[in-house]
Amino acid sequence: MSDHLYLSLWFSDFPADEMLPHALRVMRQFPFSAQQPGISYFALHPVSWTEPTILEQRFTPAITPEGAILVASEVLHEDNAYSFEAFWDLWLPAREQAKENGEWEQLPSKVNFIVRGTEFDEGAAEQEGHIQVDFGIDSHFLLEEVPLTEWAEQRVRANIQKLVEFTNNVEKQAGVATRLLWSESEENFAQKLIARLQRVQ
Repeated sequence: MSDHLYLSLWFSDFPADEMLPHALRVMRQFPFSAQQPGISYFALHPVSWTEPTILEQRFTPAITPEGAILVASEVLHEDNAYSFEAFWDLWLPAREQAKENGEWEQLPSKVNFIVRGTEFDEGAAEQEGHIQVDFGIDSHFLLEEVPLTEWAEQRVRANIQKLVEFTNNVEKQAGVATRLLWSESEENFAQKLIARLQRVQ
């Protein structure tokens, strides 16, 4: 069963006027898709997720992280959350039948950057991260339904390497105090990955 995979980031100081600069430093480490580069969508959520958004904008074509941050900066407050949509390229089977014959291609995969003010949703940032990166379903990295041939293993490893490099770059370059890579289930993602790769004979 697939789970969503997240990277939660905490900073030693996260006042309203530093939320978006922190987010920009994180997004600058992200390897945007060559096919769908930039930020394609932005939404501003007030108070909690149950409240309607007060600003939404889809960008066609997508805009730079700097441009998206400029749009978001129109309304700054500790009880707001800001959501930015982007894509990166992951190796995936090209078609359903490709699972058997090994045809793969790099396809854009959606990622969401969620920036939470310290007062948003009753202080949820303390538990879930000041900034949280939603990578989508972890099956994009585990590909458990695909026969793990040597070729497929190379593609799985390439996806994982991209994930690890982004995580490490964020830690080194974005001023992060604490980070946590986790999935929705209680099962540890790293353990799931190791178990997957150990099936290769």
